Amino acid sequence: MKHLLKLLLFIVITASALSAGDNVKKPNVVLIVSDDHGTNDLGCYGNDKIKTPNLDKLAEEGVRFVNAYATSASCTASRSAILSGLYNHANGLYGHSHHYHNFKAFEHVQTLPVLLEKLADYRTARVGKYHLAPESVYKFQTVLKANSRNSVEMSDKCKSFVSTSSDKPFFLYYCTSDPHRGGGIVEESKYKPDRFGNIEKGYDGIVKTEFDPADVIVPPYLPDNPECRAELAQYYQSVARMDQGIGLLFKHLKNSGEWENTVIIYISDNGIAFPGAKTTVYQPGLNLPCIVKYNNSKGKNIVLNEMINWADLTPTILDIAGVLITAEESLSSEYNNQKGNWDNTVNQKFHGRSFKSVLEGNSEDDWNETFGSHTFHEITMYYPMRTVITDKYKLIWNIAHYLPYPHASDLWESATWQSVINSENKMYANKNVEKYTYRSEFELFDIVNDPDEKNNLADNSEFNDTLEKMKAKLKEFQKRTNDPWVIKWEHE
Repeated sequence: MKHLLKLLLFIVITASALSAGDNVKKPNVVLIVSDDHGTNDLGCYGNDKIKTPNLDKLAEEGVRFVNAYATSASCTASRSAILSGLYNHANGLYGHSHHYHNFKAFEHVQTLPVLLEKLADYRTARVGKYHLAPESVYKFQTVLKANSRNSVEMSDKCKSFVSTSSDKPFFLYYCTSDPHRGGGIVEESKYKPDRFGNIEKGYDGIVKTEFDPADVIVPPYLPDNPECRAELAQYYQSVARMDQGIGLLFKHLKNSGEWENTVIIYISDNGIAFPGAKTTVYQPGLNLPCIVKYNNSKGKNIVLNEMINWADLTPTILDIAGVLITAEESLSSEYNNQKGNWDNTVNQKFHGRSFKSVLEGNSEDDWNETFGSHTFHEITMYYPMRTVITDKYKLIWNIAHYLPYPHASDLWESATWQSVINSENKMYANKNVEKYTYRSEFELFDIVNDPDEKNNLADNSEFNDTLEKMKAKLKEFQKRTNDPWVIKWEHE
C-alpha cells in the first residue's frame, strides 16, 4: 500500500511539473541589425579606439562569433536572407527594394515574423530601417515609427512593446540606419568626408562622441591617408551613437523584467561602406560581427569559431522558439502547392540551418564552410558573384568578369575613393585600382596565410586541385539552392 501511495504521489508530482513546463513562456527574441558595421569596429572585436561599451558588455554576457558571414554584401539582399533563411537568388530579392530599383521577394516566401506569429503565437514588431519588399511577405504585426538615425528614440518607441504584460513572447526586429553613409559631407573639413548621419546639433537624447582622425584604426584594406581617416572618424561617431541607443534598449528590457527571458542577437547587414568592403564578397564585405546573449549557451564571454551565415538566423530563431521542424514541414507543403511551373525539386526548406546547438556547446555538425551570393546592389550594378569559404581557402567566381566592377554611387563619390583615383598612386591600399575594377574570373585565396586577400592563387598551377575542389563545392551549392546562375557554368 505504501509503495502504491508513493507511486501515485510520484505520478501527481511529475504531471504537475510537466503541466508547469507547458506553461513556461517561450523566450523573447530581439534581433538587432545595424547598417554597414564592420567587424573591426567594436571594442569586443579588438578595436580599442572606438566606443561601443553596450555591445561590448553584451559580448561579455554572451558569445561572440568570429566566423559569421552575410550571404550578400548589400542591404536589401542581405536582409532578405536574414528574415527568410533563403539566399536572395532564391527568394527573389536580388538587390535594393527602394526607389527605382524595385526588387521584390516572391509572394510565396514565408518569413520569420510570419512563421513566429503563425506557428509559435509570438507578438512581432519592427522599428527603424526596413528596406524590404513586399510588406505582405515581410509582415510584422506592429510597426514602430522612429528616426532610424536616433537609436535612443528607437529604443524609447520600443519600451511599451517590450514592457507589455502578456502571456505571448515577442519578436522585435530593431534596425538602425547607423553607421550607413548619408547626410551630406563635412564642408568645413579640408578632406570633405561623408557625415555618416552625424549632424551639427546632434540628436535628442544622444551624447555626441567625436573622434580625432589621427586616432582611428585604418584596416589594411583601406588607404591610410587623410581623406580615409577623416571619413573613419565620422563613421566611428555614427557607431558610437548607435551603441548608446542599444544600451537604452537593454535598460528597458531589464526594467520590464524581460531581460533574463530574452535572446538578443546583434549583427550587421554587410560590411563597412567603403570600397573594398560593402558590395564586394571580399572578407570585409561579408565577415561580420555576431554577438548572441542566450541563457542556454555554453557560457559567458565565449568566442566561437564555427562558420555561420545570415541564412542560418531564421532557422535558429525558430528552433529557439521550438517550431523549427513544424516550420520546415509547413514551408515544404505550402511552397509546393504554390510553386506553379517551377521545377518539382524546388521547395522553400531553409538554405540555412539552426546553430542553436552551437550556442549550447553540443553540436556534432561540421561548421567549417559557408557560401555567399551577390547579384545586384543598385539596379544598374549587375555583377553576379558567388563565393565559397572554408577554414583554409576562399574561392570567388566573378560571373560577369568581362565587365568592369560597378561601384555603388555613394562609394564612388566618397572622399576615400576619390583621393586614390585622383592621385598618381593607383593603389587602393593593397589592391591595384585597375585590378580592383577588372577582375579575374576566379579568385582563390589562402585566407589563413593571406587574410587580406592580396595573392590570387587561381592561376597558380600548384593549386589546381584546390581550385577544382572549390569549384565543385560552389556548383553543388548553386544546384542545392536553385541558383539560376548555375547555368553560366555551361553557357559562358
